[in-house]
Amino acid sequence: MIYTKMETKKELSKEQSEALLKILRSRFEKNTQRHKGIEWPKIQSKLEINPEKLWSLHNMEETGGQPDVVGYDKNYDTYIFYDCSAESPKGRRSLCYDKVALESRKNHKPQNSAMEMADEMGIEILSEEQYLELQKFGNFDTKSSSWILTPSDIREKGGALYCDFRYGHVFVYHNGAESYYASRGFRGLLMV
Repeated sequence: MIYTKMETKKELSKEQSEALLKILRSRFEKNTQRHKGIEWPKIQSKLEINPEKLWSLHNMEETGGQPDVVGYDKNYDTYIFYDCSAESPKGRRSLCYDKVALESRKNHKPQNSAMEMADEMGIEILSEEQYLELQKFGNFDTKSSSWILTPSDIREKGGALYCDFRYGHVFVYHNGAESYYASRGFRGLLMV
């Protein structure tokens, strides 16, 4: 799916919800190494009473993110979903970093920015620490790259950070925030 503006109604139909829960459960059961000791029925119960979170997961799925549970925060009683697609989600590529970067482009503007799209989807962009955590579950972004949350001191100077996995290592790079590439998207997270 190619990116289009997200619907303003943040609730799925009963059929959409059931179909998404089936996909999420199947992925959860196939990738138990990502969430040892976590039980699906508890997650499903939380999702069923939080339709807005299910809507966000639907957008993650529809844009190619393949969201899955990667942890549980017992202090806040929340489950943590990350985009677990092998490559940066295809429906979220060719985006500059944020709205300021998008507005600064005079020519050849992308359709949107990573930060704006994440906000529209109701998710957050992974930080460097979270990106490194994701890589413990496999090798992600071996052919693509993903924008990550950029510290304000770097962003104030016009830069933005992105990561990928090459040569057996995670690399963190910088670029002008207004840049965008067909192979660079962003990965998100959602707390439920």
